[in-house]
Amino acid sequence: MKPPALNRRLVLEDKIATPDGHGGRSFEWSTVGTLWAEVLPRTGREVNGEAGAQSLTGFRVTVRAAAPGHSGRPVAGQRLRMGERLLMIKSVTEATGLDQYLTCIAEEELSL
Repeated sequence: MKPPALNRRLVLEDKIATPDGHGGRSFEWSTVGTLWAEVLPRTGREVNGEAGAQSLTGFRVTVRAAAPGHSGRPVAGQRLRMGERLLMIKSVTEATGLDQYLTCIAEEELSL
């Protein structure tokens, strides 16, 4: 199997909860690290969100593997920043036939 072309620099971010002082929490995104990836588009669709119509575009993102629990291993719920674009990670698994890579399924949400 041909190895992926890891030619896109992405920033891995994680959501951090902090107390808001009123019994609740506020959330901020914090940088975890930088990953080199191959980013391939998948299908897109339009959905109705809380704020109206949204465009959801899927991506298959391949990165170098890291052991489960390692801080550099992406997990569902984190996001990847590609310049100004934000890709929400939905799932992560080992790439088929390529043990040294992970495949992330991610979505970009845009308000219409």
